[in-house]
Amino acid sequence: MLDELLTKDTIQIYKQPDLSWQEAIRKAAQPLIENGSIGPEYVNAMIEIANEQGPYFNIGDHIALAHARPEAGSHKISLSLLKTTHDVNLINEDHPVSLWFVLAATDSQSHLEVIQGLMQLLTDNDKLQKLLTATDVTEIQKVINEDIKENKS
Repeated sequence: MLDELLTKDTIQIYKQPDLSWQEAIRKAAQPLIENGSIGPEYVNAMIEIANEQGPYFNIGDHIALAHARPEAGSHKISLSLLKTTHDVNLINEDHPVSLWFVLAATDSQSHLEVIQGLMQLLTDNDKLQKLLTATDVTEIQKVINEDIKENKS
């Protein structure tokens, strides 16, 4: 499922060191707004949640999985990725992030397969390092597709 959601249209690489964490979330979410998966209010909800609850969606070293409640403007299951070539601090310097995933779901169950696939990918240190050092979208897609093939065999 990851290979269906993380495509050349939903993966971006940002090479400038000038993003705030709010801008990183907005930029990461932009492909999902453009394809109709989420509305702009969903992005605002993700930022508001982080402002209120802190960096709870910092799920590992250099990884954020931003999300909000489905009723905040999610129209279908979707996932996007913004890879920044420079760490962007999520809330504070204790949470440097360079892989910014945005997840949207329509209910409390439908996205579990996506999360499972994402966790399999991100807990493999070799694949995670390849994602962190990737310099273009094709490299990222290759890592994702390799992971899918390995898990099917």
